[in-house]
Amino acid sequence: MTASSHALVLDLHWLMLRDTKHFSSYNYRTYVVRRIRDDFRENKKVKDPVEIQTLVNKVKIGLGIIHCSEKDTKDNKKILQKNCMSTNWTT
Repeated sequence: MTASSHALVLDLHWLMLRDTKHFSSYNYRTYVVRRIRDDFRENKKVKDPVEIQTLVNKVKIGLGIIHCSEKDTKDNKKILQKNCMSTNWTT
């Protein structure tokens, strides 16, 4: 893994962990944090640049879902679902 992709992966990892702090449900937050850590550990030894890019794209999608979940309130739930489902998080 190149230094730049390593830095990108670390940034994404910490962004995801930081953003989970906004979840109000302790159980859900704990579950998501565990999944993030497990997934990053599982893919720690990946060397193929194409596979790394594929995994980074998956993380960006997950980060988009976390951002959408943070903003979820009763007042804007329908608007949020429309915006979050129509956004392309892989770019």
